Amino acid sequence: MDSLKPTTAKLLMIAVFALSFGVGACKTPGSVKKDSPDADREYSDKDGARDADGNLIDGDVETTDIEEARIRGKEFVPTEDLETVHFNYDAYSISTEARLALRENAAFLKDNPSVEILVEGHCDDRGTNEYNLALGQKRAKAVRDYYMKLGVAGRSIGTITFGEERLSCEEATDACWSQNRRATTKIRAQVSSSQGGEDE
Repeated sequence: MDSLKPTTAKLLMIAVFALSFGVGACKTPGSVKKDSPDADREYSDKDGARDADGNLIDGDVETTDIEEARIRGKEFVPTEDLETVHFNYDAYSISTEARLALRENAAFLKDNPSVEILVEGHCDDRGTNEYNLALGQKRAKAVRDYYMKLGVAGRSIGTITFGEERLSCEEATDACWSQNRRATTKIRAQVSSSQGGEDE
């Protein structure tokens, strides 16, 4: 009976070692928990359409593979039916207030499916031109993605960034800077051939 104890102990040690090795092998280096702050950082550039808490916005529409509307050589105009939304400093996530405005905008756009849509991304004048152009594009894309998740046709929406080139306010104050951090939705009505003439 005593001769079985070392064998049992060895088997037990081998089993514990194998189990610990197997558990360790399941976790890849650099992996993060889904609910950790690093998890949001990892996915933040893959989907700009996030709420104020950094959570992915609801909806299961795939937004990355849908081609944007062509905007070159076309004139888009603002309309009082579409509200401009604003962003926090150095951010492109969509706030709760902005989501409410975008839902209203989306309802109008879905009621007018013949219009082409342009989302302009803007920044305040702090930071470099290059950085602000990139941030403005992320803001425009976040709005486009959100519209698509609300059912607006992605192929009718184009985006453009102006960075800090088109300031709506030029004072060096927080109130003015916050007005410049925005995304504006503009439209262009498509002219059908039955009405005479071609698209302008």
